[in-house]
Amino acid sequence: MEKKELLSTPVVPIDIKAFDAGPILEAMGKTAFQARNLYRAAEIYLKMLEDDAGVILTLAGSLVSAGQGLIIHDLIRKGLVDAIVATGANIVDQDFFEALGHRHYQGDPKADDEALRQLWIDRIYDTYIDEEELRHTDYTIAEIADSLEPRPYSSREFIWHMGRYLAERGLGEKSIVRAAYEEGVPIFVPAFSDSSAGFGLVYHQVKNPKAHVTIDSVADFRELTQIKLKAGTTGLVMLGGGVPKNFAQDIVVAAEVLGHQVEMHKYAIQITVADERDGGLSGSTLSEAQSWGKVDAALSQMVFAEATLAFPLLASYVYHRAPMRAKRRYADLFAGEVPA
Repeated sequence: MEKKELLSTPVVPIDIKAFDAGPILEAMGKTAFQARNLYRAAEIYLKMLEDDAGVILTLAGSLVSAGQGLIIHDLIRKGLVDAIVATGANIVDQDFFEALGHRHYQGDPKADDEALRQLWIDRIYDTYIDEEELRHTDYTIAEIADSLEPRPYSSREFIWHMGRYLAERGLGEKSIVRAAYEEGVPIFVPAFSDSSAGFGLVYHQVKNPKAHVTIDSVADFRELTQIKLKAGTTGLVMLGGGVPKNFAQDIVVAAEVLGHQVEMHKYAIQITVADERDGGLSGSTLSEAQSWGKVDAALSQMVFAEATLAFPLLASYVYHRAPMRAKRRYADLFAGEVPA
């Protein structure tokens, strides 16, 4: 098949504004297993919002490419997410990529991968991405870096500039990065270079060997800890595990190391397919996190389900029932550090 044929059916993002998952989730809450767990997770998310807790959303796995990005955008716009910790893939390779006008396409998990490589098509299970368009994303990241003062930046600060880039050019109206920039929601990507951002920054640094932008992951940790100190009561909504999950949990301990008395994350929910038996972080239970002093397990819920099945139901349920609450605009905590 030709490249044009393979890249012909785009992934269409799910719109939680178009349906209310309340009836099905409430029915699931009267059943068992992961159905009941998902209902309880949705109720805990609502309690976070009713308690006016600071809500930290963590994103791991390939979510935006799988049509979940508009959901996150809508949660940001409605003020149901106050800070985000994510993988570089979700924020740069997928969301920023789409904001620049590119698309993800439905594909075949049994495709001939060598044939795809020859066509410059990258595969994520059953989705395709045009590698030439990804290179445009890489070079755009380099362009943004070239425009900045050469110094260390937290990933939160660099992503702020990515949001400004989109807003000033009228791009990515429904993107996570632009919505977060406009709504004052800070985005942290602790492993920022593990994405198209890394390729773009390598290109930028090679072109500017003596004076260039670098990413300071310790600044990420410090800034997210500042948000914990400002918020007081906090809740975690975690999709997948990995670095974003651990990073968001660790800020409780970081605050204590700095000499502050803070409460553990009062609320926590996680949707994951990982197994706890191998000792890995992605599948570790929220009860286990209590032993580290990170999460109060009383109002927590693990949901062992694939995120593209469970997250739209949970998000729709909460979106249509959430109380009105003032937007936290935690990004404004760092406004003095951002050039006008």
